[in-house]
Amino acid sequence: MTTQELYGQIRRKHSMLCVGLDTDYVKLPPHLRTGHPAEDVLAFNKAIVDATAPYCVAFKPNLAFYECLGPEGLRVLGETVEYIRLHHPEQFLIADAKRGDIGNTARMYAKSLFETFDFDAVTLSPYMGSETVAPFLDYPGRFAIVVALSSNPSAADFQFAGQDGKPLYQVVMEKMMAISTPENMMFVVGATKADKLKEIRGFCPDNFFLVPGVGAQGGSAEDVMAAGANDRGGLLINSSRGVLYASSGEDFADAAAGAARSLAFLLS
Repeated sequence: MTTQELYGQIRRKHSMLCVGLDTDYVKLPPHLRTGHPAEDVLAFNKAIVDATAPYCVAFKPNLAFYECLGPEGLRVLGETVEYIRLHHPEQFLIADAKRGDIGNTARMYAKSLFETFDFDAVTLSPYMGSETVAPFLDYPGRFAIVVALSSNPSAADFQFAGQDGKPLYQVVMEKMMAISTPENMMFVVGATKADKLKEIRGFCPDNFFLVPGVGAQGGSAEDVMAAGANDRGGLLINSSRGVLYASSGEDFADAAAGAARSLAFLLS
């Protein structure tokens, strides 16, 4: 998917919402927990996807929630992607993987997530340098999403460290911008750092930002929009727990749809 196609989805749906499929078996509604975790997670995912797809432009499975279920979990991850591709082909699909390695390993991660699992984008940790990201830039229509400024409290341990008079997150972003284009690079900028978004948008005007931390982590969608949007939007604002677990009853899908509808961030 190109940025133009993604911007088109945002305009058509009047939404920048990304629904995080961080599906935790122990948090599923009791009536869905049959004792077969992988199949129960898949059934939950399908219901959530169908209920929320009209109100979002992207889905973001976090791979940890599938890898922890072993081989069956990876099967469910693949089947979730296939289900979305078949029934909601307009959706942008993000693998929340935080991969970060070099050489052949990075190339195999790119092959795995872009070719085998057919994701549009993957989140990456850039700590080992540009070599960790470069292989992901070789796929037309696919995106590297580099972690720049995350929403967790201990982000300050490293991300605000100074280098050449700039915070490290800015150094990272400028280096990544130098080896890429807005057509293959996005950045993670946490909603709980909304006070920094305007500053970041100033030196990074054209790239999409994936913004986690809205809702359960305390971030404000309104603040994110005000500080981080560019003239075409340029944001994918993620909510996971606030949508997935809006209800623990048999109405879970309807409740998720209502939560997604309320988070469909209008452009006007």
